[in-house]
Amino acid sequence: MMKVVIAACSPHTGLEMKGSDSNAAQGRERVGVLGGSFDPVHLGHLVIAQDAAEALALDRVVFMPACRAPLKERPHRVSEWARYELVRLAIEGNPRFEVSDLELRRGGESYTIDTARELRRLSPRADLFWIVGADQAARLAEWRAIEALAELVQFAVVTRPGFPAVEVKTVPGLRLHPVRGHMMEISSSEIRERIRTGRPIRYFLPEKVYARIEADSLYR
Repeated sequence: MMKVVIAACSPHTGLEMKGSDSNAAQGRERVGVLGGSFDPVHLGHLVIAQDAAEALALDRVVFMPACRAPLKERPHRVSEWARYELVRLAIEGNPRFEVSDLELRRGGESYTIDTARELRRLSPRADLFWIVGADQAARLAEWRAIEALAELVQFAVVTRPGFPAVEVKTVPGLRLHPVRGHMMEISSSEIRERIRTGRPIRYFLPEKVYARIEADSLYR
């Protein structure tokens, strides 16, 4: 099977992006979707969303907390609605960012194809960009109904400077847009481990998220 190599590059390399004013004139929106467990949401998630929004001239970015991610091996440490609330607090005050409870209300395993079909039904004239990391892009061929998904969305693949290129198995109709991301070595699993072992987490998280985790004794 042929493969496509994705490497870190300039945000606009090989892309002709139109600004929000042009999009509005055509009656179309450029909407980014950042899915994930957000267990918990941290500053790295926000930077990824901002990098994609700037590189691809997105009008808005929708954070989509998963009810249960199919490729996630371990269960979430807090309830789905606690994770949703932390995301809401994290993006509060940013008019370009919003959070959706679509997958939480649907329940069960959160498959991207189901979410993309629902978003297409709700916003038939929007151009949808699924924001993924390079590691996720390398596994796109494993995603449920990937060929049907490729017809509905484009993929913003966020790469990190200094990391090796990744290979993506070709899928008919797959549209990939490399986005050069910032280097931020933060993970939800590290934050959970730091909480478990009593180490500080304050500067890994937005202040309101940190305050809520402390106030509600989450992840303890």
